Amino acid sequence: MDLKKRIQLTKRNALEIVTEEELEKLLKEKKNPVVYLGTAITGAPHIGYFVWVLKLADFLKAGWKVKLLLADMHGALDNTPWVLLEKRYRYYEKVIPLMFESIGQDIKNFEIVKGSSFQLDKKYVLDLLKYSTFISIHDAKRSAAEVVKFGDNPKLSGLLYPLMQSLDEVYLEVDMQYGGVDQRKIFVFSRENLPSLGYKPRIEFMTPLIPGLIGEKMSASDPRSKIDLLDDPKTVEEKINGAYCPEGVVEGNGILAFLRYVIMVLKSDRKEKFVVSRPQKFGGDVKFSTYDEIEKMFADKKLHPLDLKKAVAKEINKILEPLQKQKELLRKMAKESYPS
Repeated sequence: MDLKKRIQLTKRNALEIVTEEELEKLLKEKKNPVVYLGTAITGAPHIGYFVWVLKLADFLKAGWKVKLLLADMHGALDNTPWVLLEKRYRYYEKVIPLMFESIGQDIKNFEIVKGSSFQLDKKYVLDLLKYSTFISIHDAKRSAAEVVKFGDNPKLSGLLYPLMQSLDEVYLEVDMQYGGVDQRKIFVFSRENLPSLGYKPRIEFMTPLIPGLIGEKMSASDPRSKIDLLDDPKTVEEKINGAYCPEGVVEGNGILAFLRYVIMVLKSDRKEKFVVSRPQKFGGDVKFSTYDEIEKMFADKKLHPLDLKKAVAKEINKILEPLQKQKELLRKMAKESYPS
């Protein structure tokens, strides 16, 4: 793949890159740069995770080495019960490769890293303690506000969260960190403060957060807002049928957002069209090559929400097939990991 295509694929669906100049320079100079995404093992994985799974797939195709940090220690800092950490780690470790399988992505250059495998080492802990002498409570809390659940009586653990996420860039030996735009303050915090320990800042890469089924941020803690990876086809159809998708409304529409960042990315890569089946009296079947075509037709009220929902539910069920094949084992693991 030539440099232009590598840059194009790397940047696909990016909301912000800090900085684009540094990214392009890196790709010119390094054949296999390293990027990582960290996810705290707090809530159970849901279909919103496909946004970053597909983005990690872009990086793999563009020649990056990809590391996924399953941040068990971060999960504990953000109120995951300590007794459940290992179970949740094992569940994530099992599910995420199946998500890559479901989109047909080779994971030869993909590595899962357990947070506690290096975050408890003496050198890391010493750096963390040093870091804490440079960072104010105000700055730590401000940077983590969109990620950590502080509540009315914040715990000290939440203040360690951004410091550790910043240090992870160094200890994972990466060139770039990737995450949702909700991570922006921590990313900026890292770039501004890592030099205080003598470490160079990394490139920070962000993609949008997609709305949930009820028109708000997709959340693992609100079952109404998401489709679980283990939902059966009928449940998927029922949840999609009840989703927020007013006729002609694009803003806050989780159905359209999932189409844009997941389904149409897959369709584009496979050179397939997205098909909406309709009775002949309502115009018959319609095929789309790009997301923009779908959005325009929907915004112009020429594509009814019910027809769109049926087509989206069908595509989601296709994506979830590899997980359905191991549903019994995964359900058992999920129940043990998330007993509530």
